Amino acid sequence: MEVLRKGLFSLRSPFRWSHIAIFSPKYHSFIGSPQTLYSITGDETIFHILESCKLHPNFRTAIVVHSKIIKHGYEVYPSILSTLVKVYLACEKFNLAHQLLSEVCFSNFDVFSANVLIDSFMKVGEVDIAKKVFFALPTRDVVTWNSIIGGCVRNGFFSESIGMFKEMLQTKVEPDGFTFASVITACSRLGALYHGNWVHGLMAEKKIELNYLLSSALVDMYSRCGRIETAKSIFNAVPKTDVSLWNAILSGLAMHGLAVDAISVFKTMERENISPDPVTFIGVLTACSHCGLVEEGRKYFNLMKKDYSIQPQLEHYGAMVDLFARAGLLEEARGMIEEMPMEPDVVIWRALLSSCRTHRNFELGEEVVAKIKHLGSGDYILLSNIYCSTKKWDNAETVRHTMHKKGVHKTKGKSWVELHGAIHHFKAGDRSHPETKAIYKILEALIHRTRMEGYVSSPDLVLMDISEEEKEENLNYHSEKLALAFGILKSSPGAEISISKNLRTCLDCHCWMKIVSKVLHRVIIVRDRIRFHRFEKGFCTCGDYW
Repeated sequence: MEVLRKGLFSLRSPFRWSHIAIFSPKYHSFIGSPQTLYSITGDETIFHILESCKLHPNFRTAIVVHSKIIKHGYEVYPSILSTLVKVYLACEKFNLAHQLLSEVCFSNFDVFSANVLIDSFMKVGEVDIAKKVFFALPTRDVVTWNSIIGGCVRNGFFSESIGMFKEMLQTKVEPDGFTFASVITACSRLGALYHGNWVHGLMAEKKIELNYLLSSALVDMYSRCGRIETAKSIFNAVPKTDVSLWNAILSGLAMHGLAVDAISVFKTMERENISPDPVTFIGVLTACSHCGLVEEGRKYFNLMKKDYSIQPQLEHYGAMVDLFARAGLLEEARGMIEEMPMEPDVVIWRALLSSCRTHRNFELGEEVVAKIKHLGSGDYILLSNIYCSTKKWDNAETVRHTMHKKGVHKTKGKSWVELHGAIHHFKAGDRSHPETKAIYKILEALIHRTRMEGYVSSPDLVLMDISEEEKEENLNYHSEKLALAFGILKSSPGAEISISKNLRTCLDCHCWMKIVSKVLHRVIIVRDRIRFHRFEKGFCTCGDYW
């Protein structure tokens, strides 16, 4: 086979049998001598050696075994070929795995071997190759569908996984609990409530039994889609013997800024003798952080170590740094970082940098930026924001010049709205939507009306030393404002509108949304990168603390 010739000639250093030392789980011994490998003749023996190569990646051994496969004609055996592909993937020889697949006729493959291939490629992020195998198969079982749908979800192809699920429903293969768990997760990550309700209804229709995994997935999905009350109802209605279900509701309450409720749930856990795990405390500490409950955060951080012998991980320290920093205790946040027994990651430094922007501390902001090894666009923007908010235009210009010099581009704000099962995306200043003209007309009318109610834009948030009029123009067309205008255009008066956003919502949009909710008598829910904001009657559930 061509793949073998290319693989053998790619070995630049002399081949030595001493390089071959692999453990066979079947024979409970090491196979490493020339005589042993040259005497390989049975397909079962080859299979077990390949399994050993997969567990203990050894490319040279794989090449030798591959030659034996060809010599004895075992390349027609799907189970051996699929295992060989997994070995090459384990050895990170993706090009050889791809070449091997290009020479395979999938019509000869049994479903089990094909499922192994799909799952293997999905695990290493080779989504296109996994899909190629999937679409080439003449027959598919529920595991095949679960592998492709679950793999799409794991690799962030959420919309595609929902599309695959819809395609599955057109076949004679019935989805099972694993299928639904994956699709619910996709709906959760997209904030796609319409699809989430549809999938939940299908589960009931097909009488899928709710285990703790599905219950946790549903609680998480409704929480992330802005329906925390529905999430609570599901949580209260199902058996709560597994900690994952408690973690799901705690995380949901934290996202919605319901710290008091989260603490109440944790106390119930204690009464019912459910042992919390590290994820539990991440939920509790995050809830405290979102509401500024500094003393409670300290209490549970110490409780985790003292009463449950759970050593704080990076995420726990990150939650505490975020808690202190948001509350304006910047020096205490820095002290927590210095006390950490492990190296702080970029997420922790960015939490502190973000609060330096909020509290306009450019000196500490500069120190933090120096600590971040690989600056992303968000880091530069935060530092530039700090300078702009303190009118240090020359410093802000220097940051922008550095970004330009290094080819770093600002991450654009994106928002999306789900309407009747379709997801509509918007970017700041976007005019690509088919109904742009009507959207901008609605937006202009909203801006005019909110000004009459006392709305004043926050031009100091714009990162440029330009005229106040230009700054205001820049703020007027943020992505969430366009998404809201579209939602109003397409919904009936008084209907609730849900928006998702990829970045933290800015102060200007936050103030504006509060006034819109008041003048239109609407509930507006915005899920940004940090948390949920529920705007109603001129107020937000975050209490202007986010």
